[in-house]
Amino acid sequence: MSTLRNKVQLIGNLGNNPEIITLENGNKLAKFSLATNESYKNAEGEKITNTDWHNLVAWGKTAEIVEKYLEKGKEIAIEGKLTSRSYETKEGEKRYVTEVVVNELLMLGNK
Repeated sequence: MSTLRNKVQLIGNLGNNPEIITLENGNKLAKFSLATNESYKNAEGEKITNTDWHNLVAWGKTAEIVEKYLEKGKEIAIEGKLTSRSYETKEGEKRYVTEVVVNELLMLGNK
């Protein structure tokens, strides 16, 4: 069971084109968002769809794959771990960010 700790699996569509950052040491970082949809029927029989947005980050070889093959709207499946961090804005406000660090990526849908 120890391998099941802090594991996230999502299937969804990219909400934007990935932002690629090349660090001084040559490593790459990809930042992008993923939309996941959940549908159900309400009491009146109407189909309701809820969309959740997830912030994703990928490093190294995974970031290079993201840079080369992914664009807004592309359907993907990812596996990773949930991380939280905080930072301070220029105005001194403390902000909190929760992200999924992607370690596996599968491209779905049409080519």
